[in-house]
Amino acid sequence: MASSSTHFFLSSLVFLMISFFQPSSHQQLCHKDEYLALMQFKDSFVIERQASTRPKVDLWKSQGIDCCSWEGIWCDQNTSHVIHLDLSSSCLFGSINSSSSLFRLGHLQYLNLALNDFNFSKIPSAMGNLSRLTYLNLSGSFFSSQIPHEISKLSNLAKLDLSFHLDQSHQGLLELKRSGLKNLAQNLSKLEWLDLSYVGINSPIPKAWANMSSLTHLHFCQCGLHGKFPIDIFQLPKLQVLDLENNWELSGNFPEFHSHSQLRALDVGNTIFSGELPSSIGMFSSLEYLDVSSCNLSGWVPPSIGNLTKLHSELDVLCLASNNIHGQIPSWILNMSASLLALDLSYNNFTSFEESFLVFPSTSLLFLDLSFNSLKGSLPIPPLSILFYWVSGNMFSGEIPPQFCNVTSLQLLDLSQNNLSGTMLQCFGNLSSMLVLNLEGNNFHGPIPETWESGNKLKEIKMGKNNLQGRLPRSLRNCKVLEFLDLGNNKIEDTFPYWLGALPELRILILHSNRFHGTISIKVPEIDFLFPKLRIIDLSNNGFVGTLPIDLFARWNAMADLDEE
Repeated sequence: MASSSTHFFLSSLVFLMISFFQPSSHQQLCHKDEYLALMQFKDSFVIERQASTRPKVDLWKSQGIDCCSWEGIWCDQNTSHVIHLDLSSSCLFGSINSSSSLFRLGHLQYLNLALNDFNFSKIPSAMGNLSRLTYLNLSGSFFSSQIPHEISKLSNLAKLDLSFHLDQSHQGLLELKRSGLKNLAQNLSKLEWLDLSYVGINSPIPKAWANMSSLTHLHFCQCGLHGKFPIDIFQLPKLQVLDLENNWELSGNFPEFHSHSQLRALDVGNTIFSGELPSSIGMFSSLEYLDVSSCNLSGWVPPSIGNLTKLHSELDVLCLASNNIHGQIPSWILNMSASLLALDLSYNNFTSFEESFLVFPSTSLLFLDLSFNSLKGSLPIPPLSILFYWVSGNMFSGEIPPQFCNVTSLQLLDLSQNNLSGTMLQCFGNLSSMLVLNLEGNNFHGPIPETWESGNKLKEIKMGKNNLQGRLPRSLRNCKVLEFLDLGNNKIEDTFPYWLGALPELRILILHSNRFHGTISIKVPEIDFLFPKLRIIDLSNNGFVGTLPIDLFARWNAMADLDEE
């Protein structure tokens, strides 16, 4: 392989020869020193080609001597200086240090090196010498360590993106000292877009950020921010996107909002923002995305949110989970659900629906989670489109409506920990898409459904803590992929169900606190093949007699396999 000095000499010679033979009428070529700097920069990397990506630098040589015509490069029309370099997603592998030829491109205004692999090297401090930059994007390129303070010298920057430098465990690789965050706010007065998502800042946000009057986009997702968020940042006149998600120790409150706000997206999910959502949030006529899930919000959901027409029309998911919101679920949420794919109101203190209905008013809803509230009354019937239905941990009462049998798309049904009564619907064994059925912790009585069809997909059946009677239906042996069966704390009368041992995937079997009787001995030739994957079995508080079947227990080898997940 030729040395880098040889490459430099040959590139210079080629440039001089082609320049000499160019017609005089030809448009001015890019500058020789910039041509050489670009070639040297390219040659400093290994190009890790991928089937789905074609590196921009692959065509440079075939595109001629004029680097202004190369892919990813733009030049000033008057001076022919390179002012724009976009090598994002170009399969570059290697490192950049402060002596790199990149920094000889002193006229650069736009630099995008995102989505390459710079092998956990540091961002070079010489980046601060590219003083004309208005755009710098180094996102997702495996830089690591401290962000150099020289970045704050780039006073012309309008956009800075240093986000998503992650290791294999999805932990951030870059860090920024508190003083560095303050310096950015003080020196980059023209900044419009800042994305530091997954940069380890681990400090409060300096109040100086409330003076950044040009900001339109501010992304601080999962930065380890703590302390109180400066409330005046909400009032920045041009702010359109504010992302504070997954800063678990960041507190704050919402101000009263004004109609002139341009905010389109607000995400404070997984923070400790507290207080109420102000009714003035309904004045955000431009708001399209709102995430306040898993905060410490309290009070009620202001009806004015129903006025956010743009939020209703590009909206697919509404999540208000894990707050302290109380009162009724307002009508505007039900009306909005008509076009939603997912609605999550779990872990709040809702007590009822503002508007009564028989079937949940939606034709598109796939995911409904109302679990762990204080909801009372009859179960809301899910739409036919539903896949996942959680209402556990409420106070719903009465019988399960028979219309549930029509919801053949159901994959998960969780009605646990309510006050439901009556008998279980026989159709539960016939819903061919069902994966998880959880009815534990209610007041159901009568027999377990008799018919469990062959070919069903059930992996979990939980019916414990009810008042179920009778024998175990032998059709349960048709649940060939069943892994978890919990029938504990009922009034089931039967002998030991050795026939369940034919289920090849069964790992957990809970039968405690029932009225099982007789011996546990097995007198069948298939003893070597019973319960092949069983890891947990609970037969306590029953009426079993006789000796323990050591020959059976000794064959349950899965219990001794500590490595199995």
